[in-house]
Amino acid sequence: MIRWFFVILLALMLINGLTPLLHKLGFGKLPGDFSFRLFGRDWFIPLTTTILLSLLASFVAKVI
Repeated sequence: MIRWFFVILLALMLINGLTPLLHKLGFGKLPGDFSFRLFGRDWFIPLTTTILLSLLASFVAKVI
């Protein structure tokens, strides 16, 4: 169980570090990525970006 905790923590740190690069490449601004303001907070739901990155990760996993 501790191994999965470290894997998830590492993945979140990697995603957090790559977020500015992904925004420069256009991820997060695709059709299907929702951003709205509710209760004084900005909310961002990247549905299309999540699907694209999941497909990319799946392809890389199959190749490796």
